[in-house]
Amino acid sequence: MNRMFTWAEAGRIIVLLTVTFVILMPIAATVLGGFKTNGELRVSPFGIPETWHFEFYGEILGSKQFWIYLGNSFLISVLTVVLTLLLGSMCAFAFAQTQFFGSRFLFGYLLLGLMFPVAAAIMPLFLTVRDLGLLDTAWGVILPQVAFGLAFSIMFFRTFFKEMPAELFDAARVDGCSYIRFFFTFTLPLSTPILATIAVFVFVQSWNNYLLPLIMLNDRDGYTWTLGAMDFRGEYAAEWNRTLAFVSATLAPAIVFFLAAQKYIVAGLTGGAVKG
Repeated sequence: MNRMFTWAEAGRIIVLLTVTFVILMPIAATVLGGFKTNGELRVSPFGIPETWHFEFYGEILGSKQFWIYLGNSFLISVLTVVLTLLLGSMCAFAFAQTQFFGSRFLFGYLLLGLMFPVAAAIMPLFLTVRDLGLLDTAWGVILPQVAFGLAFSIMFFRTFFKEMPAELFDAARVDGCSYIRFFFTFTLPLSTPILATIAVFVFVQSWNNYLLPLIMLNDRDGYTWTLGAMDFRGEYAAEWNRTLAFVSATLAPAIVFFLAAQKYIVAGLTGGAVKG
């Protein structure tokens, strides 16, 4: 029995190490590539640099345009997260704590958004944003991202809220607590794990979004980092080391944000798991 348990544990460790290597290897190669010359990058794309060239990262971090791209991405991502959490949690609370005619149908209709790709709606979306006068603005990217992120957030929030003790809500109602006050006073403070989990997914998705900024933004000073990488790649077409340094520097905030909220993710996914 001990022998079987040992082999099972060893197999699990091997699988986890293999998955970790597959995930981390491209990231490590990208970061290390920013320290190499183009010649060394062609000869040894995955190896440790023979000579560390810090000037490529220094050039990127010292560029004003780089910080403009980073600031635009940060602003869009943060506002997308805030609006998605606020609207998604409020809608989910209504579905979880109230019963009204057509609630099941409406909830199912909202979940159809999970199967609707952004690319399929890009033309009517562009026309709508243009008619609203939001082209070349951050809101032209933020609002569509919030709209497409609501289905995911509502699904997880609703399941999490339905698992909260009904006695807590009943006691608050007896004391004259309104739905809005109960939501902001009790529900949100108790929902930290699911809030953090959804915030991480929404932030990373918004941070790495390429299609919506490409369609909605034309002004170079309004570019996100994904468009900035394309612009930077065009400026330094043959210099892959500088391009890799640029990508590494712009991926750092998303990775740091993910690691900072990592302890909440498992709890949030468990609490918001889909049940019948």
